[in-house]
Amino acid sequence: MDIRNIAIIAHVDHGKTTLTDALLRQTGVAEEGVSMDSNTLEKERGITIYSKNAATFYKDTKINIVDTPGHADFGSEVERVLRSIDSVLLVVDAQEGPMPQTRFVLKKSLELGLKPIVVINKIDKPAADPKRAEDQVLELFLELGASDEQADFPIVYAIGKQGIAKLKLEDESSDLTPLLETILKYVPPAASAEASQKPARLQPFNLGYDNFLGRLAIVRAYEGALHTGDTVFVKKPTGEARSGKVIKMFTFKGLARVEADTVEAGDIALVAGFPDIFIGETIAADKDAVPLPAIQVDEPTITLNFLVNNSPFAGREGKFVTSRQIRERLERELEINVGLKIDFDSTDTYKVSGRGELHIAILLENMRREGYEMQVSQPQVIMHEENGKKLEPFEEVIIDTPQEYQGSIIERLGTRKFVMKDLKVHENQVRLIFEGPTRGLLGYRNQFVLDTKGEGIMSSRVVGFQPYAGEIKKRAVGSMISMATGKALGYSLWNLQERGILYINPATEVYEGMVIGNTSKGEEMAVNPTKNKNLTNVRSSSSDEAIQLVPPYELTIERGLEVMAEDEYLEITPLSVRLRKQQLTDIDRARAKRKD
Repeated sequence: MDIRNIAIIAHVDHGKTTLTDALLRQTGVAEEGVSMDSNTLEKERGITIYSKNAATFYKDTKINIVDTPGHADFGSEVERVLRSIDSVLLVVDAQEGPMPQTRFVLKKSLELGLKPIVVINKIDKPAADPKRAEDQVLELFLELGASDEQADFPIVYAIGKQGIAKLKLEDESSDLTPLLETILKYVPPAASAEASQKPARLQPFNLGYDNFLGRLAIVRAYEGALHTGDTVFVKKPTGEARSGKVIKMFTFKGLARVEADTVEAGDIALVAGFPDIFIGETIAADKDAVPLPAIQVDEPTITLNFLVNNSPFAGREGKFVTSRQIRERLERELEINVGLKIDFDSTDTYKVSGRGELHIAILLENMRREGYEMQVSQPQVIMHEENGKKLEPFEEVIIDTPQEYQGSIIERLGTRKFVMKDLKVHENQVRLIFEGPTRGLLGYRNQFVLDTKGEGIMSSRVVGFQPYAGEIKKRAVGSMISMATGKALGYSLWNLQERGILYINPATEVYEGMVIGNTSKGEEMAVNPTKNKNLTNVRSSSSDEAIQLVPPYELTIERGLEVMAEDEYLEITPLSVRLRKQQLTDIDRARAKRKD
């Protein structure tokens, strides 16, 4: 059977998954209501976190589709997928046009020599301007150094939600047939007759797990055919080889796995039988086969420490609380999360490096849902040194916001060492483009939501390492620290809310050293949130005042990573997220300051 392999790439929320779901429904391999985003966190957040495989059939051709994440923090998922396919569908929102992640994924695919098919999606939006989006995409292709052949890309206009595609805006269409025809016309066949005759060579670009079969390698077959029961050699990019046996294989039909005895050149399949296989290694039938090129992934940009939870409330909620259990879980994560780097040198503190705050937050969220308890330190940017110069990661930030908020955004990002590169006005909206150090963005997203009253959209991408930008003073608030252990009472919180923003509700259990809010004056303040009203027999005009509490700024993992100070830990348990000082008592904090 003829096989075509494509990946769907785009900026977050431009409609990749919706379009893929519509393709699978139209070709009859998925039912209504079945979605590629099957993970619980993906459903809750409405974003794709993990790349996923599916396959559909059209006109005697099998089309393998890989849906990829659109968020920059999960770029490592996209990078390895692009190596395994032959063309990409670049989905661009007809209203927003190309965004930072569009540039990132397109750059990677052009570097690999792929010829994209551009899908201008959401053409039914009230402010959609497909022609403008098309011009911006062409500009982007030329800016990224696309060859003449790559820049002469086919365009399909689509409404992914309704499952409609057109080759011209004025065409009448009721389904995605124009898109399927374009894929058959422009995507090269996955394997030539010559490749099919050679000994088998396959490369894993992703990993899966099965409770019965153990680790599964998601592979692209480049040459030859592989059969169940074959004895093969697994080769590292360096050339070291070890032997193994294929126990079971599966190919895809829709979103389901179908057991297969043979995998032909060009196909994408799941292979079981290699408990220690890694992404980028080569499975070969011939011991002397040349390993396929290694899969390169961009370096992490932020790092933080994972520690055993040692707070006074430790062990109350979690099932897995020891350093050994946390270490084993992190080792398992390393097997499938290639964007992550972990240093296991210490016995109780593990240095975890990732691509961004969201990348780390998703790992922490998954761990807490599995019953793990831990605490983490403040995220720090990873510095490099080259030719005696200190370098740090820089990001390009694109902000779409109503005009009246642009002043406060420019001012705040200016103090965080960001330089404005461009400003475009479109009706009442402005698009601001900045460049600056990743350090300056840490902890800014929450402030951005407040500054734009929730109407702004901000997205960013790492542009590389540049010279150190100097000191950034960004924490204008101090911490409100509990000096007592017990239950927080509404009366004391009512008095404390005038001093800053609270993170807790009444009746929340607190302990000495726990951070219960921030102070607007910027100084640290020890408070007693468990203090009650003194009751006497004497009536007075102020004794019966009604207590009116402002709803607290409740901490989530992302919010905690943003607001925490350098001398604090974020304590994460299955049911709670708490902020605490590293030294719990006033005396210990004073001693630690003297040592510094």
